[in-house]
Amino acid sequence: MKVLNLFLFLFFVSQVNYTSSSPIHNFLACLQSNSSTSNNSISNAIYTNTNPSFLNVLHSYIRDSSFNMTTTPKPLAIVTALDVSHVQATVTCARTSKIEIRIRSGGHDYEGLSYVSNNPFVILDMFNLRSIDIDIPSETATVEAGATLGELYYNIARKSKVHGFPAGVCFTVGAGGHFSGGGYGNMLRQYGLSVDNIIDAQVVDANGRILNRETMGEDLFWAIRGGGGASFCVILSWKIKLVRVPEIVTVFNVQKTLEQSATDIVLQWQRVASTIDRKLFIRVQPQVMQQGSKKTVQVSFIGLYLGRANKLLPLMNTSFSSLGLKKQDCSEMPWIETTLFWNGNPIGTPLEVLLERTPTPPHSFSKHKSDYVKKPIPRAGLETIWKKMIEVESNNIMLLQWNPYGGRMSEIPEGATAFPHRAGNLFKIQYITTWQDDSVEALNRNIELTRDLHDTFTPFVSKNPREAFLNYRDIDVGTNKGGSLVFAKDFFKDNVKRLLQVKAKVDPSNFFRSEQSIPVFPKKLSD
Repeated sequence: MKVLNLFLFLFFVSQVNYTSSSPIHNFLACLQSNSSTSNNSISNAIYTNTNPSFLNVLHSYIRDSSFNMTTTPKPLAIVTALDVSHVQATVTCARTSKIEIRIRSGGHDYEGLSYVSNNPFVILDMFNLRSIDIDIPSETATVEAGATLGELYYNIARKSKVHGFPAGVCFTVGAGGHFSGGGYGNMLRQYGLSVDNIIDAQVVDANGRILNRETMGEDLFWAIRGGGGASFCVILSWKIKLVRVPEIVTVFNVQKTLEQSATDIVLQWQRVASTIDRKLFIRVQPQVMQQGSKKTVQVSFIGLYLGRANKLLPLMNTSFSSLGLKKQDCSEMPWIETTLFWNGNPIGTPLEVLLERTPTPPHSFSKHKSDYVKKPIPRAGLETIWKKMIEVESNNIMLLQWNPYGGRMSEIPEGATAFPHRAGNLFKIQYITTWQDDSVEALNRNIELTRDLHDTFTPFVSKNPREAFLNYRDIDVGTNKGGSLVFAKDFFKDNVKRLLQVKAKVDPSNFFRSEQSIPVFPKKLSD
């Protein structure tokens, strides 16, 4: 069988239109000799452009059609790793063949950096490595990088009605990249981020070695929790600490237009959302809507309360009375069902939807940006923002998500993990613009409209640096071209220095790199 596999692999390599001395030929030939002789032959995991399934595999996990054009640079090969040895071989062979590697788990990369490069590159696709092992007695779980958040939530719920995990609301996101960038969710005020609940990890380093927390050391373990794992290694799996949730929790979604005093309500929300009971998370989501013959802004107040409605209503009446929350606005349900509610699924949607890996709509274009707010935006500022939103809204969907801080987030020091945005923030903003028109004109127009709205917020958000969230990937923040660290200061603040030191130690050849990866500087600069 081993001889047959080798023959088939060499035949496969010979069909690829590359010279015998080309880097990709060397890479493909190297893979066989560096992968284990397990039942999963690496030849079954390799796709090049001569393979009829190549484009299907490539497109399956491209979540933004902006990076799915005919002009988008394509990889020389895709390795859809079937076991850990394939990951090791891909790293080893890409390094020795001097080919750039991009690592993809769920594909929700707003700038496509996990699967697009202007240099010759291969994709290491982790979607086959998606096992999840839930251990309720120890209240832990081991999650492979290619597993989605929906799969994690579903598997937790199969074992327990009183456990959950603080992570994102989009359940097709992959655990590998989501956790390594921070892992932001609607339980952060009670339990912090995903990275605050990670107790171990398994990775493959630039030398192809499999490491865990003990063998990688605390510096690298610190860096991959919020610093973006793809700057340092390949994340294989995470060991996470599950959190306790009540059997029944409460959600609500109340919409108010400007004509229904939305501005007054937002003003009060800014004062209380970060100081109210930490079991309560209320997102503010402004969006332009048509009202008769004119446009207005409608603000959705979307809440999760880790408790029953009879406890929530008195709390809201005391601390956030301007919203006027009523019993009929509240829906009580198990925590697992709230994951569907927050994703926009109707109440009663079967839980099996959490296992679907294709986002809806599958064909769309988007631009995302982020900001942090440390002081309440005054009324005049809000009115300027509403006016600008109405002005820039066109044939697209443009909305903002304002996510409150406080609670547990204010108690964790900025340097505890590589993710630095902790105390002092009232809320974080995500700017989201989506559209369907695939023309270049629409792409350029909507990106500029999003930037225009972002500029309007300049007086009201953090400064020096203007902070941004790594997972809301935004190339406008900057790149490491020419050794620039402006982007890194925005993402990581004072944690940049330690990240540089970790990078210089674990990946001195800068093998793991992208436009926004942590660079390698000369030793004096790193020090």
